[in-house]
Amino acid sequence: MTENSEIIRIAARGDGVTADGRHVPLAAPGDHVLPDGSLVPGPHHAEPACPHYPECGGCQLQHLDEPSFTDFVIDRVRNALAAQKVDLPEFRPAHVSPARSRRRASFRAERRGRKILFGFNAGQSHRIVDLKDCATLDPALQALIPPLRAMIGPMLQEKRAVGVRMTLADQGIDLLLENIEANGLEAAEGLSRFAEKHRLARLSIDDGFGPQTRWEPEPVTVTLGGIPVPLPHNAFLQATADGETVLVAAVLEAIGDAPTAADLFSGLGTFALAVAQGSRKVYAAEASRDAAASLKSASGRAMRQVFVEHRDLYRRPLTTAELNRFGAIILDPPRAGAEAQIAALAASTAPRIAYISCNPATFARDAKTLVDGGYRLDWVRPVGQFRWSTHVELAAAFSR
Repeated sequence: MTENSEIIRIAARGDGVTADGRHVPLAAPGDHVLPDGSLVPGPHHAEPACPHYPECGGCQLQHLDEPSFTDFVIDRVRNALAAQKVDLPEFRPAHVSPARSRRRASFRAERRGRKILFGFNAGQSHRIVDLKDCATLDPALQALIPPLRAMIGPMLQEKRAVGVRMTLADQGIDLLLENIEANGLEAAEGLSRFAEKHRLARLSIDDGFGPQTRWEPEPVTVTLGGIPVPLPHNAFLQATADGETVLVAAVLEAIGDAPTAADLFSGLGTFALAVAQGSRKVYAAEASRDAAASLKSASGRAMRQVFVEHRDLYRRPLTTAELNRFGAIILDPPRAGAEAQIAALAASTAPRIAYISCNPATFARDAKTLVDGGYRLDWVRPVGQFRWSTHVELAAAFSR
């Protein structure tokens, strides 16, 4: 073994990288690559927690131990900033969600003869890996899979995949079945019996014309900032409860005692409801009409000072003049980032910015624009809610 045969880091897509630049799948830092391409495991090579790894495409990094996976989460953010030539700020300790903590997941199911396949896609494939156990899922979601497999089996058509979405709500599991039909009295009664037996919060069917609720004994909510918020179908929710807690705490720290705040890409109000405490007034902008309506309803009932606007910030970002009215700005954009909104923000006088990102690359691009506009990147906290995945999130604080 030579110096150049040692894996020294993990690339953004999960491959191990040697000192001489070779990319090696399923390698961990400290592993050595032999001339025939095989690996000699090093001190950071872990036994995968899942029997389906690495065939299942849900995880790419179960072969890393805890320290090296945490380092990967940090390096994804650090390298993205370095690529944009942004001076590295203080890095807060990374937060990694524990195993079996995912509270939402999307699966596929398909009939192949007498066999019912249920699970995630294989890596870079449409082939379903038949799921026996998933080390990332909350136990409540995992426990529903066997009876759900048996229930939907008779409803599946040969080689026609259906989508299955599960979300943990306040009242239990919100279940949505997509690309499937359940017509007739017998089918309707079967769905109701299943939902009642397994104490579902809601069961809905989407046959191609949008979700139709078939079971919902009481309105489904998710508690955000201590307030129950109506949960629309397919609404965005942070992947883990602990990850949400960390991100909310980061936002509260970043905006400090600002008397007013704008929460852009606010969704259901994960941050708006948490920061709208006491006399602080919050403006929330969200492109999804259903999410905006839920936030408006919840904040009104709780008498929080949140003004909600249904507004597409990609087509109509807040102007610099509008941004100047606030003591702090909170952003949580989709993976594409917020390029148009950031351009206006970089020219504003808003004294503090809390930026939550699910894509280090677009965050770094936006951070450069803000820094070039006169902001200082004070600190970053990397977050790994999608454990064992290359998907990395972060919270960051900027100030004038």
